[in-house]
Amino acid sequence: MTGPDGPEAVGQDGVGVPDALQRLWTPHRLAYVQGSKRPDEGCPFCHLPEKRDEDALILARGKTVYAVLNLYPYNPGHLMAVPYRHVADYTDLTPEETVEVAEFTQHAMRVIREVSSAHGFNIGMNQGVIAGAGIAAHLHQHVVPRWGGDANFMPVIGHTKVLPQLLGETRQLLADAW
Repeated sequence: MTGPDGPEAVGQDGVGVPDALQRLWTPHRLAYVQGSKRPDEGCPFCHLPEKRDEDALILARGKTVYAVLNLYPYNPGHLMAVPYRHVADYTDLTPEETVEVAEFTQHAMRVIREVSSAHGFNIGMNQGVIAGAGIAAHLHQHVVPRWGGDANFMPVIGHTKVLPQLLGETRQLLADAW
């Protein structure tokens, strides 16, 4: 609720003991989540290659795949290997696409290690909405660099992820090393 002095807390009986977590309620987004008012802009992964690399955060382009920074990164350098072809399921990739996704993933790991000395990586695909895919209709492989201590108290206590570098700067650094 918004009052004359800005947002107001709304109490609710029966919710149990307060846990000190701050929660942001956005009921206006329910229509979007349920799909009834999603903007019909098509697939972002299909549209990105039409843009300039700098504007789309594209790091490199291959024959069947491109590498792009994640717009909502878990860590600096979080990128994705994305086939140009609009395909949802890993089993539907052509042999050429499968090989190039793997090669781009390997190359991304080498580049990130060179540029930022990552200690490890999380690599994977979420296949389908139920598995956590934000854009389930277009397959993409995540490459998330990890460092010792990168999961500090901020996400746990402060519910905030601190990213020490702007996306444009990260893109330039990785694209130059690619």
